[in-house]
Amino acid sequence: MRESTLDFVHRYIPPNPDADGVSGITLLALHGTGGDETDLIPLAQAILPGAGVLSPRGKVLEGNAPRFFRRLAEGVLDQEDLKFRTGELVQFVEAASAEYGFDRASVVAVGFSNGANIAASILLRHPNALRGAALLSPMLPFEPESTPDLGETDVFVGAGRADPLVPVEQVKHLADLLKSGGANVTVHWDQGGHSISPSELRAAQKWAAGLVEAAEQFR
Repeated sequence: MRESTLDFVHRYIPPNPDADGVSGITLLALHGTGGDETDLIPLAQAILPGAGVLSPRGKVLEGNAPRFFRRLAEGVLDQEDLKFRTGELVQFVEAASAEYGFDRASVVAVGFSNGANIAASILLRHPNALRGAALLSPMLPFEPESTPDLGETDVFVGAGRADPLVPVEQVKHLADLLKSGGANVTVHWDQGGHSISPSELRAAQKWAAGLVEAAEQFR
């Protein structure tokens, strides 16, 4: 764990240099409400073994629960804070790239719930900041004023049809917005709720393996 000039409490795990095609990718692990910088590291490593992992802790507290941005109520986001925190997180990744020496253009977010929502906000507000993103149990964080250019971006969306927090139509709308920006979007539906099922993990692993294969074709 580090608390440095990078501003976020975080952990960084270097890539495995022996992992063919994976060592150039850094996974930005973004936890859900109440998590910390350790929570999503096992998930990120399961999705793409051997990749580097950068895992920050959200700086906003809801009671004692860390989050990446404030909300006014369940499902009602503080839009001003979301915009500020999104830019802050993008700046952190840029600073971490300089400090740890990973490729800024090969960062792929892996976010669950609150973490997925700020990752979606990055995609919509800073479309060049991420190579890709796995959004697990996301909601649409806001309605963008214009369509972002996401033509070089791959996105995995994993959601549950019985999610009590996020309506199915909202997830579909998020996926459609990303597609309209040119993103290559893979959507996986489960029958469950606000959680990550084994089938969702397998689907995310397959999606991530596809990223590596596509990158290898251009080497």
